[in-house]
Amino acid sequence: MKNLLALILATFVFAPIAQAQKERSPWENSVVRLDINRHNYNYFQPWSRRVAANQKFGLVIGERAIVTTANLLYNHTLLRLQKGGRGQWYTGRVTWIDYHANIALVTVDEERFWEGLEPAKLAEEVPDSGTAELVRWNSGRFEVRKLDINRLQIRKGQLTFIDMLHLELDSEINGVGWSEAITLDNKVIGLTISQARNKCIAIPSSFIQSLLKAQSEGNYRGMGFFNFFWQQSENPTTLDYLNLTGTKRGVIVTQIPNLPGDNNTLKPRDILLEIDGNSIDPLGDYNDPVYGPMMLENLATRNHWAGDKIPMKVWRDGKEQEILYTLPKADYDNELIPTALYDSPPEYVMAGGLVFQPMTVPYLMSWGNDWQRRAPVRLIHYKGQPPTEDRPRLVVLSTVLPDPYNLGYQSYRFLVVDKINGERISRIDQLKSAFENSDGDYHVVEFEQGEPVERIILDAKRLGAATQRVMLRYGLNESSVINE
Repeated sequence: MKNLLALILATFVFAPIAQAQKERSPWENSVVRLDINRHNYNYFQPWSRRVAANQKFGLVIGERAIVTTANLLYNHTLLRLQKGGRGQWYTGRVTWIDYHANIALVTVDEERFWEGLEPAKLAEEVPDSGTAELVRWNSGRFEVRKLDINRLQIRKGQLTFIDMLHLELDSEINGVGWSEAITLDNKVIGLTISQARNKCIAIPSSFIQSLLKAQSEGNYRGMGFFNFFWQQSENPTTLDYLNLTGTKRGVIVTQIPNLPGDNNTLKPRDILLEIDGNSIDPLGDYNDPVYGPMMLENLATRNHWAGDKIPMKVWRDGKEQEILYTLPKADYDNELIPTALYDSPPEYVMAGGLVFQPMTVPYLMSWGNDWQRRAPVRLIHYKGQPPTEDRPRLVVLSTVLPDPYNLGYQSYRFLVVDKINGERISRIDQLKSAFENSDGDYHVVEFEQGEPVERIILDAKRLGAATQRVMLRYGLNESSVINE
């Protein structure tokens, strides 16, 4: 009787435990949590900062290697990792990061952290339909949720200005977009980057795998991109005007922005017929051997990196010609209004209470999530313009800190600087030089045409004293002020 009772108790007590162990997800040993502390800068007051804390996920992919998205790792001061969804946090460090690709590798030096962890496998091909699973740690429990694969699409990357391949999924899950792994058939097919309503966007594993392979082999030179604009050629009259013979095909190159070091032979009004052996149709698509019809921009990042020479066929001067197109490297510093500023504090210079800053997208984003509508129109106007040889960047008078020295100028702000003391200004170092090397009695600050203020005049002899007063009042750094 006692033996029977013990058997019954064992059945009711230990069976659920055994079942729970049996149903334990294999992904629990591959998914880890990241806790990130980083500097968060206020671009309206660039001398101030606060510490922001965020959490996201990482995926073990090899010996002492964890892959995650690069987002939120910029300006970080502390990186910690946790396995098993709870318990001890371990100090981590970034071993490699590329913001344009939005991919980073992190590791933990402490041996104990790696005990029990297993590498996950990345899928070489990503499906464009079907049902997948999102896996993550949630409040100490491992969560597996279903979501539907919608499509593969070309869109701008989360942290870059270049177009890349992304995976779009339909999901009703809340709080997605923090590098959660998307899995299918025991392989990872993507890492999430964002969510809007019921749409979830992920970086496909095929791109991640090719990127990490090139990086490990020493072949990665940064992300490349097509530095030209094109238009569809659905109207056959346009192709007839350019003397194209035969089947109507290809797209028309309309503009090639100025880019330092880009000496490619592609020209405006070229009809782009073929890229890397792939025919281009009038809509700008090519037939990808894996994914079917895709936009031509995908060919710049499909197993290609900056510096690669890609064969192209163009129709020019009434005949077909072959050229080699060298992929330029994606670089924030080559934009008129840089998309991002990572791992460094915002630049600024204060002179007599006048605060000057480079105009960047992070600065414009100070107007909030709807910054493209809320920021001053005259500043947004510059966002879509390419840099030029004499104006590679822009500097703006962002605000004026009140002082008797700048009386009458206190309301001036958000003005794009053209010249200071007759010198054309594109960068902060030029601005400092223009102030410091002037030997006149006055400093003349001129603004771009179309600004509500044409120029302001500053007393050169009183500038130093005024700058010191404002610096002490606001606690500014000596290196970021002009006393001359």
